[in-house]
Amino acid sequence: MSEPQRKYIVLLGVPGAGKGTQAKLLKEKLGLPHISTGDIFRFNLTHETELGRLAQSYMSKGNLVPDEVTIRMVADRLQQADCDRGAIMDGFPRNLEQAVAFDAMTAPYGGVYRVPLIHIEDEEAMRRITGRRVCRTCGAVYHIDFNPPRRAGVCDIDGGELYQRDDDKPATVRNRLYVYYKQTSPLVGYYFAKHLLARVDGEQPIDAVHEALMANLTD
Repeated sequence: MSEPQRKYIVLLGVPGAGKGTQAKLLKEKLGLPHISTGDIFRFNLTHETELGRLAQSYMSKGNLVPDEVTIRMVADRLQQADCDRGAIMDGFPRNLEQAVAFDAMTAPYGGVYRVPLIHIEDEEAMRRITGRRVCRTCGAVYHIDFNPPRRAGVCDIDGGELYQRDDDKPATVRNRLYVYYKQTSPLVGYYFAKHLLARVDGEQPIDAVHEALMANLTD
């Protein structure tokens, strides 16, 4: 007897494409959990699970966490009750090895359902990420173009100083884009060959991107 089908949606796109924002909107509309690898790592590290301790053993030595550990964390997360209808994947799979593992993981439930690629130009990715500013005291997030504070460099909420995180500095963002193109962009061809890829213009307003995604995700 085969398992009931589930909808596994994989969001692709360069850093800054808006995958996290769109995943949250899709979660509300489709009723599927938004699964971010960052959230999974934080949960396992914070709760000191067996997998979290294993990941920490690599991280404490300055090494990357092997794909095998990441794959096991995701497999464990997908066994939880809220995933009984599928999931929206954000940040996983990140490379071909993880994609092949995810195919095996989801095969009993019908496999990957669809893979929207939220496309933005590299210059737009740079502008979106490098323009972020964060309050040192309350953590409020601003953007110098899209959501500027009333006074430059000062938080509207508590008057704290706004700063640019190291992750948002131009050199770091360029490196993040390089890593994406080296590791993750091959997934575009991988899923195109499987007739699962759906390209969406990510430079539209957020609502328009969401509507385009929904049009690609509803049969």
